[in-house]
Amino acid sequence: MSTSTLPSAARSPQFVRRPVRPVRRPAAPAPIVRPDLRVGDSPAAAVFRVARARGPVSRDTAARATGLSTATVNRQVAALIDAGLLRERADLAISGAVGRPRVPFEVDHEPYLTVGVHIGAVVTGIVAIDLRGRILGGVEVPTPTGPQDLALARIANSARAFVGRWHRRRPLWVGVALGGRVDPVTGLVDHPRLGWSGAPVGPAIGGGLGLPVSVAPHVEAMAASELLLAPHRPGDDAAVGTGLYFYARETVGVAVTIDGRVHTPTNGPGSIAHLPTGSSTPCPCGARGCLEATVGDRATITAAADAGVPGIAAADASIGAVYRAAASGSRAAQELLVERARILGRTVAMLRDLFNPDRVILGGQAFTEHPAGVPHVAEAFARTSTLSRTDIRITGFGNRVQEFAAGVVSLSSLYADPLTSIRRTNHQ
Repeated sequence: MSTSTLPSAARSPQFVRRPVRPVRRPAAPAPIVRPDLRVGDSPAAAVFRVARARGPVSRDTAARATGLSTATVNRQVAALIDAGLLRERADLAISGAVGRPRVPFEVDHEPYLTVGVHIGAVVTGIVAIDLRGRILGGVEVPTPTGPQDLALARIANSARAFVGRWHRRRPLWVGVALGGRVDPVTGLVDHPRLGWSGAPVGPAIGGGLGLPVSVAPHVEAMAASELLLAPHRPGDDAAVGTGLYFYARETVGVAVTIDGRVHTPTNGPGSIAHLPTGSSTPCPCGARGCLEATVGDRATITAAADAGVPGIAAADASIGAVYRAAASGSRAAQELLVERARILGRTVAMLRDLFNPDRVILGGQAFTEHPAGVPHVAEAFARTSTLSRTDIRITGFGNRVQEFAAGVVSLSSLYADPLTSIRRTNHQ
């Protein structure tokens, strides 16, 4: 992920904008807000969603798209403009038309940003994202090791320094996505891979930036990004039916969506890390053949080194080196990656048969960085599933899935209840 800087926004005479308020650092701790990983169903949320997806858009079009009356759309547009979330585009009004309802509106995205932080086992990504859900820029830093409080302070410092580059935009919210078990109410996290127990992720990062903060398990956040940020697919209404999201990279995970809402169990997400695969790979838990210990990036690198793949030393090699070795003709690397793909395909099929969802989406670099393995995933899936044939697809976010996951956590409250959420930020 590369660092980027936003050019100065054009000052068009058609736009009337309130001045951007400076960030005020509260003396009290920043509020921790449970992420709202769903398609909002309030009139304000519906109008704001249409503006994000279709803007500039007329009120008549918004009424047809949302099923709301024109009068209701007019009231919501007025409230959202007053809150600073929408703006009118008088320059795009139909020539000769009379009356404000004929003036198109769109998201007023230029004054604001939200901050997404994805804390990975190896790398932490920090992104700025606008109110339309578009990533403006970002940085990556190594995930700090050592005591959890010190590590979180370093991540917060990195995020604060990054946000300081965006002088023309006011930050509204910060969202954090990471593995482990997350308490979304307190923002505390248990993350065995990082050695964290009761880590104050929300208080440390929200307090470090002086912003409201939401914290979510990263696979649930990835599933939410498919609901809220992915382009609409014809004939596929994400707010209807069920979906299964399967993630594989260094870790593995799964999330379920039901009628436009990510299912978030009270006790935190379940785990598929120790599903049996039939392999002989040892797992830290003491068993053999556990899914994560077999298909995770580090496990794949170790297996490649043990198999004598040229140029692979388990201590310092990257998964990219294994992919390159396979592309260069290494038979050992090719066989290893084909077997990993087949294990992934069989696992997805078993989960599909268990949940029988309407949609199956695969995310994570185990799929997006190695497209040569996808046909083997699909073949194993089709051979293993006992239900009627269904299509599975790879996420459209590619290798940026972690960034969009963190971004959607930072936007979820605004999307679910825009007027209440913007009032909360104005009191910071």
